[in-house]
Amino acid sequence: MLFILDFDGTMGDTQTLILNTMQKTIHALGLPSRTREQCQKMIGLPLKQTFTQLIDMTDEMGNLCTDTYHRLFEEDNIPGAVPLFPNVIETLQKLHGEGHTLTIASSRARASLMGFVRDLGLEPFITLVMGCEDVVQAKPHPEMVEKTLKATGFAPDQAIVVGDAKYDILMGKNAGCRTVGVAYGNGGRKEMEEAGADFIIDDFAQLVSIAKSKFCLSRI
Repeated sequence: MLFILDFDGTMGDTQTLILNTMQKTIHALGLPSRTREQCQKMIGLPLKQTFTQLIDMTDEMGNLCTDTYHRLFEEDNIPGAVPLFPNVIETLQKLHGEGHTLTIASSRARASLMGFVRDLGLEPFITLVMGCEDVVQAKPHPEMVEKTLKATGFAPDQAIVVGDAKYDILMGKNAGCRTVGVAYGNGGRKEMEEAGADFIIDDFAQLVSIAKSKFCLSRI
């Protein structure tokens, strides 16, 4: 079975760092203020789009927001600023040991993603990492999943997309895959239900039981 995993809000608890950086960016550029709740709803989109959809602005300002965000994020991304959610390492280790293929599909920039994969000890378990630069069409378009399937040799019915935002769930469904929504992330249980996730979990460790379910075993 192939697991296509989102990172932010699914494996890495980046919410505080992301929201702080978004609001610092808005303040630094003198843009109209937005609440943390308004900013949170944008998490999961490509970075530039989080700002252009949040605030009416020119394309040039969107690029400036992106550059400013990157600079501020790196300044604040000190060791320990982004912890893993409970049971992530143990679950990845168990799934990997059982022969499942684990990949990451994220709207985050590749360099940032690879830094987290390295620093958080995920490298031994992750076969492939897809970042925003690796696709033309962002989530919820299925391109990221389709490229992952092609690279790993799995069919859509042999894959499960796991994420915390509606964009992850819709991306998986658009690619013909089953989906798992995590209720503890940025989107929450209601968003996962409305997006039509096939499974909703409260703990990353529940992926182990899903991998052993009748649904998954019939498709390996």
